[in-house]
Amino acid sequence: MTKLLDRAIEAAKELPAEMQDEIARVMLRLVGKDEPVHQLTPEEEASFAKSLDQAARREFAPTEQVQAIWSKYAR
Repeated sequence: MTKLLDRAIEAAKELPAEMQDEIARVMLRLVGKDEPVHQLTPEEEASFAKSLDQAARREFAPTEQVQAIWSKYAR
């Protein structure tokens, strides 16, 4: 470890935990080891897996259903 990086880490140790975590996230991004932004719950993982299975079988919502949803948000 370089002296500069060692100094930066020592300085970061004096910061509040939230700031330390943010510095850690930035460092991990810089070295290409990003952490997931959001950890899925088991229920979310199951729902996502179900959606992927449906897509693999080409089971999609009917056009009318998609248009109805979009119409709620169209301006």
